[in-house]
Amino acid sequence: MLKLSDIDKYVDSRFQRTFILKGVNLEVESGEFLTIMGPSGAGKSTLLNIIGMLDEPSAGEYFFFDQPVHKMKEKQKSEMHKNHLGFIFQAYHLIDELTVYENIETPLLYKGVSSSQRKSMVAEMLDRFNIVARKDLFPEQLSGGQQQLVGIARAIVGQPKILLADEPTGNLHSDQGKQIMDIFQKLNEEGMTIVQVTHSEENAQRGKRIVKVADGAIVSDEKV
Repeated sequence: MLKLSDIDKYVDSRFQRTFILKGVNLEVESGEFLTIMGPSGAGKSTLLNIIGMLDEPSAGEYFFFDQPVHKMKEKQKSEMHKNHLGFIFQAYHLIDELTVYENIETPLLYKGVSSSQRKSMVAEMLDRFNIVARKDLFPEQLSGGQQQLVGIARAIVGQPKILLADEPTGNLHSDQGKQIMDIFQKLNEEGMTIVQVTHSEENAQRGKRIVKVADGAIVSDEKV
């Protein structure tokens, strides 16, 4: 599904080159639930952002469904991103001025989905996550757990090929975090490919494979 080959990410200053990622090789198969772990500053989020086409590697090759992402123009990458990738963030990143309904609808507007189809797709998400009663509320009127549910609904409404989650339970208390992880597990059982970054050993065990990163390099890659 996706393959990273010899990926480096570095920042050059006048006298030295600082590596954030160095020589990363990683393959993710369709239907996997993979967790990236490691200490702060190890390069986990940078790796996730490169997979999610939000950041570019300094060197190396990235293939997404056999398409060479490293050779793509910005416009092509942006098309791939909006059609095939769903992103969930620790800080939710909902749009404050939009209601729950409008936040979930936003990716469908970008994709040019027709009005009637958008209605039914958003309705399905509201129903699935039990947030129909909150559809006209704004993010600030929701708890953290409810905001993250909206974030997940928004990420998967367009039926992405892969769901990327950066510390998705980092701001939630344990019950809310468990609910989010239950949803991830169910999505994965339904066939969705998931790559998550987490510090939580417990959350990592929900997946099928754990990749550990230290000092910008992969130090272990094990099935759960």
